[in-house]
Amino acid sequence: MKSNNNKQGQPISRYHIIDLFDKTVKKKFNLYNGLFLDLPYQNVENIGTLIPVLQQETKKGLDEGKDPQQIIEDFFENQTAAKTEQDRIDFMFRVIQYVERQIVLFDSVEDSAMPFIRESEHEISIRDLINRLENEHDTATIKEKLAQFSTRIVFTAHPTQFYPTRVLDIIRRLRNYLHVNDIENIDITLQQLGLTSLLNSEKPTPLEEARNIVYFLRNVYYDAAAKLYARLKDALNDDSFENPDIVRLGFWPGGDRDGNPFVTYKTTMDVADELRISLMKCYYNDVKLLSEKLTFRGIEEITGQLRDTLYIAMFDASISLKQHEILDPLYQIKELQQKHYNNLYLHETNTLIDKVKIFKTHFATLDIRQNHIVHQHVVEAILKDNNLIEESITDLSEEKIVSLLLHENPEVKAEHFEDELIKDTILNIQQLPEIQSKNGEEGCNRYVISHAEDMYSILYVFALLRWCGWQNGNIPMDIVPLFESVTGMDNSDSIMRKLYEIPAYRYHLQNRNNKQTIMLGFSDGTKDGGYLKANWSIFTTKEKLSELSDNYGLQAIFFDGRGGPPARGGGKTHRFYAAQSDKIASNEIQLTIQGQTISSKYGTQAHFIHNCEQLVTAGLSNIFYGKKNTISEDERNLIDELADISYEKYTSLKNHEKFIPYLEKRSTLRFYGQTNIGSRPSKRGKSEKLNLDDLRAIPYVGSWSQLKQNVPGFFGIGTALHKAVEQGKEQQLKDLFCHVAFFKALLLNSMMALTKCYFELTTYLEKDDEFSDFWKILRDEYQLSVEMLLRVSGYDQLMQEEPVSLNSVRIREKIVLPLLIIQQYALQKIEHNSDLKDVYEKIVVRSLYGNINASRNSA
Repeated sequence: MKSNNNKQGQPISRYHIIDLFDKTVKKKFNLYNGLFLDLPYQNVENIGTLIPVLQQETKKGLDEGKDPQQIIEDFFENQTAAKTEQDRIDFMFRVIQYVERQIVLFDSVEDSAMPFIRESEHEISIRDLINRLENEHDTATIKEKLAQFSTRIVFTAHPTQFYPTRVLDIIRRLRNYLHVNDIENIDITLQQLGLTSLLNSEKPTPLEEARNIVYFLRNVYYDAAAKLYARLKDALNDDSFENPDIVRLGFWPGGDRDGNPFVTYKTTMDVADELRISLMKCYYNDVKLLSEKLTFRGIEEITGQLRDTLYIAMFDASISLKQHEILDPLYQIKELQQKHYNNLYLHETNTLIDKVKIFKTHFATLDIRQNHIVHQHVVEAILKDNNLIEESITDLSEEKIVSLLLHENPEVKAEHFEDELIKDTILNIQQLPEIQSKNGEEGCNRYVISHAEDMYSILYVFALLRWCGWQNGNIPMDIVPLFESVTGMDNSDSIMRKLYEIPAYRYHLQNRNNKQTIMLGFSDGTKDGGYLKANWSIFTTKEKLSELSDNYGLQAIFFDGRGGPPARGGGKTHRFYAAQSDKIASNEIQLTIQGQTISSKYGTQAHFIHNCEQLVTAGLSNIFYGKKNTISEDERNLIDELADISYEKYTSLKNHEKFIPYLEKRSTLRFYGQTNIGSRPSKRGKSEKLNLDDLRAIPYVGSWSQLKQNVPGFFGIGTALHKAVEQGKEQQLKDLFCHVAFFKALLLNSMMALTKCYFELTTYLEKDDEFSDFWKILRDEYQLSVEMLLRVSGYDQLMQEEPVSLNSVRIREKIVLPLLIIQQYALQKIEHNSDLKDVYEKIVVRSLYGNINASRNSA
């Protein structure tokens, strides 16, 4: 039995961790859930008391092999007075509403217990890591490495996070009341939750999406980032330590226009203003609080003037302040406190100074993202408008294209073009210098190019920035190619080598501190190549790009496009980054945080501080202990074999004639576009026919999750491991699991995906005339994957090393079971062309939300 350590370093057994979880989460949830289930609902009696019955009958029926329609109809017949179809429909809608709120309650209970549970987990704190490092290295070296290290957490607006701010406020208050067991206020808040709609009445605009994330910036990250910075200084026992960039925040809502026609150049400017103004409000509130304490002659005048300056800036978007205009008065205040006022309230002043150093005048860096093909069309249109080319740019030679992009200076006027996308792209790039002027360079200094497949992907943007934004002088923007297909990753080193050989681009990189940021897409990579192949390709791509960049005297910075679930690069983030090999550049960790992962992993100050701290410790561990993650040639060859076998298996599934029809007819895929979760369409392009390449990763992965099949998170692994075992390599696989941290991380994350599978929910498809054989392929690979993962790991059960997460998953899956059976029942009614088909489609759409949030990382 493995054990973890508590604060005093005493071993804590897995049994103790489970017991602690039971006391602080499970029992507490059951207590308040009983109270919650007694809350009255209009028009439907005893709904709360019938939900546990429905849970029990559903589990029993599925275990007996009954189909959802039979289970639901038996339940209505035997357990309720609902005899008409309309009464039963009303009941099902109410069940969905209850389950959604049960999920909110469990989230709140679990979050309120997080400080107690985390103390019992094995993740190491920054203080503990520094103490360990000080036994092996001198303090100056540790500080030097920490001063150079940085993490960047980039919040996206991808449509799996849907709570309006009114609901987020309720959740925040409920969490606080639960933390102190304030029963009276818990009761009142649960009543409010029961009567408040959790959903948006219509699709949010990109600006509204941005404001939802700004909510977290203002209410969580503003204070949490400063506390984390103070914790780091305290761990180093050095208040003078400087690295405010240790955790930087990035922002995609309003800047990411890839496949989202609703994001315009006006949206981008509005969001930039929103970020800056929101930050000024935070600064204003802090200065106001500071002025109430610093009631001293000489200081009052400074705080009053600074407060007035901030007040104007937080209401007038045309007014912007430079960082020094905020810092200089604070330094004056600090000096007076030290000289004349006995350092009274100096801590508060220092904390505000740290906040201004961390957030500057932009709060979070607004990234711009667009698809490579759009840039190609814009460049071609500009060159034709200036009579520099007549035919398509792709018909020209490489030498001619490069010459045009690097040496020509065409006149660019947006009004010359009728195409709205071309016009908007030009107007957006032309306003980037203005955004930098208002928010500071860091306010918007990264341009991400999705679907980068060749060097032109980068050079098109380089040319557009030169022509439209910075005709003279340096370009203060990082140009970030996003390699997200297996082909793109395979070609990435040759693409970057060509770029590094171009003098004009090398000069640009010199002006960007000789750093090249490269984004790697886990979501589309997994959709394209399957779980094992995609993750191994990303890993080896990082290694070869690190070496290539180093050979050119450049530093590669990797930006990981990770989603919530393992199928999109999610899972245990600390474990993933601590497992990077010594061949991967490790001075920075950059990753996207999206969907419900924003609220589940970064939704409270405690969560934010803990998860950011884990990123820092993972990065620091890699810097000092990276050589422990060395992978031998034999081990690499074995992983290569496994990746190729799994890729072949996954590709055969994608090419199966029933693959797309199964998703279209038996999953919730076609209903994702009907939700009011996000502003972005669920697929690229306008074709009515479903094409996997056009399909967004979120609805793709999410649809498998709704089916409780999670195919992208495991498919091919079982076959690959089984074939290796048949070849007599079982011990090699076990050694790989024990000694190669990255391989173990992959398998553990896949275990999470498998744990969340529940093929019993769709056993009825085994008798489906059209999809019986296809469903069996999925079920058989699931069973084989479970068998092989347990065999290779030596575990008795999946997620054996993660008792807290395992117990959390089990409770969530139990809560959401009535919702899932109702969803499947509605899908069956739709398939059978019910007279109330439209109503059952609404049931399916409504059922999506609760399942997404219950999984916390379903998409």
